[in-house]
Amino acid sequence: MTIREVLSILNTWAPLANAEGFDNVGLLVGDDQKEVSNILVAHDALETVVLEAAQKSCNLIVCFHPIIFSGLKQLTGKTYVERAVIQAIKNDIAIFAIHTALDNVPHGVNYGMSQALGLTDCSVLIPKEEQLFKLTTYVPHDASQAVTDAVFKAGAGQLGNYSECHFETEGMGTFKPEANAQPFVGEKGVRHQQPETQLHFVFEKDKRDTIIKALKNAHPYEEVAYEITALVNSHPSLGMGQIGSLEKAMSPAAFLAHTKQVFDTGGIRHSKIGQKPIQKVAVLGGSGAFAIAAAKRAGADAYVTADLKYHDFYQAEDRLLLADIGHYESERFTKNIIANYLTEKIRNFAIILSEENTNPINYF
Repeated sequence: MTIREVLSILNTWAPLANAEGFDNVGLLVGDDQKEVSNILVAHDALETVVLEAAQKSCNLIVCFHPIIFSGLKQLTGKTYVERAVIQAIKNDIAIFAIHTALDNVPHGVNYGMSQALGLTDCSVLIPKEEQLFKLTTYVPHDASQAVTDAVFKAGAGQLGNYSECHFETEGMGTFKPEANAQPFVGEKGVRHQQPETQLHFVFEKDKRDTIIKALKNAHPYEEVAYEITALVNSHPSLGMGQIGSLEKAMSPAAFLAHTKQVFDTGGIRHSKIGQKPIQKVAVLGGSGAFAIAAAKRAGADAYVTADLKYHDFYQAEDRLLLADIGHYESERFTKNIIANYLTEKIRNFAIILSEENTNPINYF
């Protein structure tokens, strides 16, 4: 199996098209045509992790954080980023980063946090926008079922917990085949009227190319008429953070103690502890100050995240408990989620969990 084939499996699970615009996901180092020996799954692809991969005969590192985030202008080994990349090139090891592509899917980073805390009935905290599109096309009546089946198979028609969703209307299409045409129906130079079915499908952004290819392959016409419209609807199952409920309400102090134990953190920075019991909890792995307002709007009693600044804690306004558990700690289950998925999908070689602790923050 090649690196490209492994990355295709990962892209099906956590499409790179769902990553945030600021991010640098994908294959950062290496040749995707290489055959995979073994895979090392890590949180950060630091130099020590690359050397661990070499020692364990892994020529692909699948990591959460991208080691290259902004442009590299030189490779002299002066920075930790340059040293990691140099070692990867020297040892012929590819590095793939998944980061916010995994943040935005329901089974990703925030799922790990929700499960660890024991939350149920979880939903997306900030649904992702500009991810849904509508395909409209026109086919002869007799071909509508074959085209519909092909477009469904390519991934269109998914709406939350429902699949194979679409809408049909009947009408009359007209066209005149010109001199160089090879018409499926009608005669060259003569305007033709054809009873047609208009088909409508909703689809996700990352499936666009596959769906259009399937449409054209299944459609009987030489020239396929179709329209793609961007929808302003937010996606119900893609986006940042999750919100759910504890089975039983806890006091704020008990909730903080539970959270500290679950995430094995050296300490929790938190806002003022009030008297309100904690039952509805919002979570967001990594830097989550931007979602405080969303957690309040969603009615969260507590919001667990990381990297909050001094003034961010004022935003609690006695309406919820803000808990900063640390960046690494909030994402600590992520590499296990990645490793478990790859182990389930690939049996050809070993999926190895990195033993390196790449958390740069220590507690005194």
